[in-house]
Amino acid sequence: MNTGVVLAMLGAAVAAVFAGIGSAGGVQVAGKASAGVCAEKPELFGKLLVLQALPGTQGIYGFLVAVLIMVQTGVISGNPADLTIAQGWSFFISGVPVGIVGLFSGFYQGRTAAASIHMTGKDPETLAKGITMTALVETYAILALLASILLLFGIKL
Repeated sequence: MNTGVVLAMLGAAVAAVFAGIGSAGGVQVAGKASAGVCAEKPELFGKLLVLQALPGTQGIYGFLVAVLIMVQTGVISGNPADLTIAQGWSFFISGVPVGIVGLFSGFYQGRTAAASIHMTGKDPETLAKGITMTALVETYAILALLASILLLFGIKL
C-alpha cells in the first residue's frame, strides 16, 4: 500500500473514530440522565430513549464518510488505487470536518439531551421542545457531514 492510500485510510479513521467517540460520550451523558429519570418515572422510558439516541448520529455520519473514502479509493473492494501523496492528503482532509465536529457536537448534543431529559421528567408534555432543542445541535454535525462529502467528491483521481 502506498503513502497516498495510507493517508486516505487515516482520513477514514479520523472520520469514524472521532465522530464515534463524540457519539459514545453524548449517548452516555444522556443515558445517565435517562436512568435517573426512569428510576422515578419508568413509564417515560420510550420518550426518553428518543432523546438519548439523538447524540448517536454523529458516529453514523463519521462511519458514512469513512466508508465513502474506502469505496472511492478502492480499499473496500480490495483493489486500492495508486494514489499520490497529494491525493492521499485530499482524502485525509475530507474526513476531518465530520470527525472533529462530530467529536464536539456529540458531547454537546448529549448535554443538551440530558437537560431535555430532565425537563421531560418534570413535565412529559415538553418532550417535543426537548427534541427540538437537542436536534438544533445536530445542525452542525450535518453541515460537517456535507462539507466532508463535498470535499470527498471534489477529489480528482
